[in-house]
Amino acid sequence: MNAAPGRTPTLLLVSPAFHGYHRSIAAAFEDLGYVVRTHCYDSYASWGEKVRNKVAHELPARVGLSRWGVPDGAAARAWASERTLRVLNEVRPDRVVVIKGDLLDDRVWEALRGRGIPSILWLYDDLSRQPHSLDFLREVGPVLSYSADETAMLAGHGVDAHFVPNGFDPRLARPCPARRPEVVFVGSWYPNRERLLLAVHRAGVPVRAWGRGWSHHPVDRLRTWRWARPDLPAERDVPLADAYRIQAEGLLAVNAHGDQAGLSIRTFEVPGMAGLQAVDREDVSRFYDVGTETLVYRTPEELAELAARARRDTAWAEGIRERGRRRTLAEHTFAHRVALVERCWS
Repeated sequence: MNAAPGRTPTLLLVSPAFHGYHRSIAAAFEDLGYVVRTHCYDSYASWGEKVRNKVAHELPARVGLSRWGVPDGAAARAWASERTLRVLNEVRPDRVVVIKGDLLDDRVWEALRGRGIPSILWLYDDLSRQPHSLDFLREVGPVLSYSADETAMLAGHGVDAHFVPNGFDPRLARPCPARRPEVVFVGSWYPNRERLLLAVHRAGVPVRAWGRGWSHHPVDRLRTWRWARPDLPAERDVPLADAYRIQAEGLLAVNAHGDQAGLSIRTFEVPGMAGLQAVDREDVSRFYDVGTETLVYRTPEELAELAARARRDTAWAEGIRERGRRRTLAEHTFAHRVALVERCWS
C-alpha cells in the first residue's frame, strides 16, 4: 500500500450505482484495512437529475438524435467524467479501483496516469458491452474480467488481465421465514428469459418475476421505454437484500444467462442464501458440484421437472440448499474476490 508511514491508505472506488453492489465491494476492501471512498459516476440523486438523464441522454440515444450538436452519449460522458475528476481531486487517493468505467472519458484516465496512482479497471461485464479498446486496456493497468475465456483472450493480446468471478455478500443475508410455492426470477428482462419463464408458467408451474422490465406498473413501463409486458405475475424492483431473500424463499430460483461470457452474480448469490438454484450454464461446475450444490437445466421442460421434484422431495432440495450455502461461504464471497484484486497490485 502506498500510503505514508503510519497513515491508513485511502482507496477510491469509482463505480456505477448498479443495485448497490459497490457497497459490498467497498466493505470487503475496508476489511483489508483501507479507508474507502466510493463515487458512483452514473448516480442521479434527485428526481430532477433522473428526469434530466431521461430527456437529455436516454431519449436522444433511443431515437438516434444528437442534442444541440453533441454526439450521442457525449453529454453523459462529459457529465460523469467531470464529477469523477472533482472527486479525484478532493479525495487524493492512494489507490483507485474503477468498475466498468464505461462513461468515463480520456480526461479521467489521463489524470490517473499523470498522478501515478496505482489503478485497476474491473470490467464487471462482457468486453463486447464496453467501449474500451485493446490498445486502451494494454495501457490502463491491471484489468479484471468475470469471464475466464475473455481473461485468456485479453492476456493473449498483451493486456495485464486477471480472472475475478462474481461473488456473494454475507452481510446482506437475512433469515427466510418461509418458502414460496413458486419459481422465482429476479433480474433484467430479456427476450430469452421471457420465453423461458412463459414456457415454464404454461407448463403449470407457478412463476413470479421481479424487476422493472417485468413489472406492470406504469412508472416502470416508462422507465424502460417498453409498454408491453409478459403475461406473468411480476413485481417491481427490490433492494439487493430483498432480492437475496426472495431467491432464497423461492421453490426454485432461476438463473438464466443468454449471451454472456461469464457467470452472473446470481450464480453465487442464490446458493449463498441457501436458495435452490437452477442455472443454464454447465460451466458452473467450476465453482459448484452440479446435483449436490446447484442444479443445471438445458430446456424449459427440464426446469419445470426440477421445480416439480423440489416440490415433492423437500429433503433433496434442502440438502442442495445447505451444501451450496456452505460452499459459497467457504470460497465465493466478496472477501474472497477482493483478496484476488489486492494481489493484482503486487
